[in-house]
Amino acid sequence: MKAFLAAIGSNGQSCADCLVRPFSICASLDKTEMQEFERLSRHAHFAPCETVFAEEEMAISFYNLIEGVMRLYKLLPDGRRQIVGFALPGDFLGMTASGRNAFSADAINAVAVCRFSKVSFQRFAEDKPHLLRRINEFAIRELSQAREHMVLLGRRSAEEKVATFLVSWRDRLARQNGASATLPLPMSRQDIADYLGLTIETVSRTFTKLERVGVIEIISGGVRLLDPARAEALAAA
Repeated sequence: MKAFLAAIGSNGQSCADCLVRPFSICASLDKTEMQEFERLSRHAHFAPCETVFAEEEMAISFYNLIEGVMRLYKLLPDGRRQIVGFALPGDFLGMTASGRNAFSADAINAVAVCRFSKVSFQRFAEDKPHLLRRINEFAIRELSQAREHMVLLGRRSAEEKVATFLVSWRDRLARQNGASATLPLPMSRQDIADYLGLTIETVSRTFTKLERVGVIEIISGGVRLLDPARAEALAAA
């Protein structure tokens, strides 16, 4: 899994060599279209905690994440942070209903993206219905994740919230790299707390409790799901 999250380095590999292409919007393009698509892109790299784009800034680019993990968040009027999601390699960012970014995106670890000018990208996509369908699939998936997050923030216990987060994270990683009981968690406990609407103390206590009852094992850089059936039952509650 670590190899997947850091699959694309800074050595300027071509789109043909990109390991995340099967999960990206560009999976729908043929060889000729990919060559044109590659000419539109610019690789950009961001250090941990560096801002990729900021909420309310003019949205002038699309981003295809090819390495690392990003936190997506909004700042509330009182200064608190609400994390609305975590982006994985293959995710496509920058779609917005207005001309401004709807949220901010920071690098959690070292991040690499393919960046596209919105104007150039839209011009490229307008006569490619297969690409537009692919983009629509991504938009529907993003909407579904947003709805699931709204439910997650509702009337659920801390155990149910943490279990739901772990099961969902496991499933997202599995779609890209195969099933595994070991889940790398590059985000901090504070990040998880800000995603689940909990305090960091509650998240830490809940992880400890889930370990004590045999649902997970806390390991360096992540957790291991020891009792996935029980975690899934908590998530489904």
